[in-house]
Amino acid sequence: MNFSLDIMTSAFPLLLAGAAITIEISALSVFLGLIIGCFVGIARLGSLRLLRLLANFYVDFIRGTPLLVQIFLVYFALPGIIGQRVDPFFAAISACSINSGAYIAEIFRAGIQSIDKGQMEAGRSLGMTWTQTMRYIIVPQAFKRIIPPLGNEFIAMLKDSSLVSVIGFEELTRRGQLIIARTYASFEIWLAVAVIYLVMTFAVARLVAALERRYNKNERD
Repeated sequence: MNFSLDIMTSAFPLLLAGAAITIEISALSVFLGLIIGCFVGIARLGSLRLLRLLANFYVDFIRGTPLLVQIFLVYFALPGIIGQRVDPFFAAISACSINSGAYIAEIFRAGIQSIDKGQMEAGRSLGMTWTQTMRYIIVPQAFKRIIPPLGNEFIAMLKDSSLVSVIGFEELTRRGQLIIARTYASFEIWLAVAVIYLVMTFAVARLVAALERRYNKNERD
């Protein structure tokens, strides 16, 4: 086997374009998952039994099934229900957001439960409702504590988003597959793909660590 650095370097522009799409998918999925997870996490701690049961079912179902199956459900099964083809980008974002939302819901729930119960009692004693206390007192404090696990979720989504390549969506992994089909340079291309994923995850990890230090510094000040 002859290693070709030229093939590897010439493929980098196309792979970087795919990496940009990977980042876009991951960022949108985690952002939407953050919204979903916030409401689901609070619902799991709320007093409304029906909402709590629905939230528990959603989290258990999503965490108990593979992301790949969820992508297939959205891309292949959903068209049979709605009667029309689903766009690959919509399927990728929808499946990844729903998946991320379940994990973020657990992160939010744990973050909220880590706040001292006296905070809720203090808010209620000031005349605030349960919702107002959660919004203005509990959630802001919990958010600072969940930054590290949220960063880990983003890193996980960066890697898991490679699964959308199975529906033909041209993110980083799919771009690598297409280049290999043309050049037959499997080792060089997959090595380049691995390096790009490593750089992205390392950069996100450093960014999360910097944010955590900043919040800790602000709390000390």
